[in-house]
Amino acid sequence: MVKVKEIFASIQGEGPYVGYKQLFIRFCGCNLNCGYCDTEFDSKDAAEYSVEDILKIIDNNLICHSVSLTGGEPLLNVEFLKDFLPQCKLPVYLETNGTLYKNLEDVIDDVTYVSADIKLPSCTGLDDLWEEHDKFFAIASQKKLFAKAVFDYNITENEIVRITNLCKKYDIELILQPRMDGEKLLTDSNFISKVLDGCLVYHPKTRLIPQVHKFLDVE
Repeated sequence: MVKVKEIFASIQGEGPYVGYKQLFIRFCGCNLNCGYCDTEFDSKDAAEYSVEDILKIIDNNLICHSVSLTGGEPLLNVEFLKDFLPQCKLPVYLETNGTLYKNLEDVIDDVTYVSADIKLPSCTGLDDLWEEHDKFFAIASQKKLFAKAVFDYNITENEIVRITNLCKKYDIELILQPRMDGEKLLTDSNFISKVLDGCLVYHPKTRLIPQVHKFLDVE
């Protein structure tokens, strides 16, 4: 059994697969506490599901492009995922904070897409996690991997160099995501363009994609 905050079908609103319909499974709990997090993933009002329960829901949503494992941090539930993923009839799209590389090793064979965050200290308020991200990407890069980085006015030149070097190392796309409060961008367009241009100097595979689902007013 596993605690799940919610299961719903909706439109992917972030990254290069924006616009695809997915079945979202939002797991409870996270190993990080980012300052900008706006997602409810605590266990309050959560329900418990068995592998069979979730497989039945997937059977009723096979028109979806993939099943998005999100949270919170889904890799905290690695023992459940080891049982569930080999039986999943949809491609698996893992949305993760990109730090639990040992847990990823246990399930990577059954994952198709990996959407991994790069947590910038200037925006999250956390200590740097560069080493964890590097080890995580080394494993995840054998699949369809891309990285997302939320930024605000506090982003530094050093962070721009480090996120682009990390993505260049694994030859993956970097998706810049301006920090938002609801539908409101917390950085102006000139600054956003400056950050994008700064990243493109180091890594041409950089794109700017805000959280589109917030503009569409969908979950």
